[in-house]
Amino acid sequence: MKKTFLIALTAISLLGCKTNTTEKATASSTDSPANEVKTGGSKMIEVAGKYQVWTKKIGDGKIKVLLLHGGPGVNHDYFECFEDFLPKEGMEIYYYDQLGSGYSDNPSDTSLWHLPRFIEEVEQVRKGLKLDSFYLLGHSWGGMLAMEYLHKYQSHVKGAVLSNMTAGMKDYTTYTAQLKQQIFSERERTVYDSLDKLKQYSSPAYNELMMGRLYTQVICRMPLEQWPEPLLRAFKKMNPVIYQQMQGVDEFHVTGNFKDWEFWDRLPDIKIPVLVLGGMKDEMNPEGLKREGQLLPNSRTYLCPNGSHLSMYDDQQNYFNNLTQFLKEVDNGSFTADKK
Repeated sequence: MKKTFLIALTAISLLGCKTNTTEKATASSTDSPANEVKTGGSKMIEVAGKYQVWTKKIGDGKIKVLLLHGGPGVNHDYFECFEDFLPKEGMEIYYYDQLGSGYSDNPSDTSLWHLPRFIEEVEQVRKGLKLDSFYLLGHSWGGMLAMEYLHKYQSHVKGAVLSNMTAGMKDYTTYTAQLKQQIFSERERTVYDSLDKLKQYSSPAYNELMMGRLYTQVICRMPLEQWPEPLLRAFKKMNPVIYQQMQGVDEFHVTGNFKDWEFWDRLPDIKIPVLVLGGMKDEMNPEGLKREGQLLPNSRTYLCPNGSHLSMYDDQQNYFNNLTQFLKEVDNGSFTADKK
C-alpha cells in the first residue's frame, strides 16, 4: 500500500514538471470562480522567492481581517477563539502561519529570521490573498510586525489593531523586571536569580517559576490546567529556533536580534485608524500602551481591566466587544479617535 502511494506521488510530481501548453490551456479554462477547486479556505502563498506559507480564510463579509500571530515562531492556532466572535458579525478573518511556523515551510536558513524580511513577507501574503482596504491585527510580536508593516505599506490598510504590544523593547524589559520583583516572593527571587546565573533554563524549578508563577499572572490569567486547548497547542508547536534568535530564551530574556527595537518616534507616521488593545494585567506596561495610543494620531486605546497578554482569552468579552466595535465604526465611517 505504501509503495503504491509513493509511486502515485512520484507520478503526480513528474506530471507537474512536464505540463505542456495544451495542459496549461486546459487548466486556465477551468480557472474561473464557477470551476474553482474548493479548499475550505486554505491557500499556500509563495514568499522569499521559493518558500510557501499557509493561510486560511474563515467567514465571509465586507470587513476582512488579516491576523499576525505572536512568537516569533508560534502559529495561528491560538487565534481560533476569533471564530466565535468575528464571523457572526459578518467579518472575514485570515489565518496566516509565518514562515517557519505551523503549516508553513520551515527552512533551516537562519538568515531568514529578521524583521525586515518578515515585513516583506506580510506584503507578499497581502498580494497573494488579493487584500486591499483590509484590516490588520497584530498580537504581541505580530503587533511589532504590524507597526513596521504599516510604516511602509499603510496605504493598503483601512484600519489596524495593535494587540498587547508596546512600541519599544526598553519599555518592555524595564516593566518585566518590575513584574518579577512584584510577583516572586523573596525565596522565589533567590531561586530564580541562582538558576538564571547558571543558565538553567530547562530545569524543572525554572520552568515552574516561569509557567506556574509568572505566565499564569501576565500571559494568561488562568491555572495552567485550565489554559484553552488552542493556546496549549500553539505553545507545543512553537519553533524555538526562530524564537531564540529573535526574542531570546523566554519572555523575560530579550537577547535576540530585535532587542534594540524602538518604534516610538515613528508612531506619528501611521495615519490610519488604529486600536491599541491590551490588558491591565499584561506583561506589557499599561502606561507604555497608553503612551503608544497618544503618539498614534488617529487612535483609540482600550485596556481590558482583567486581561493579561492573552486578553482574548482571560478577558474575552471586553476584548472582542471593543475589537468588533472598532472594526464596525471604521468601516461605516463613524470612528472617532481619542483626544490627544
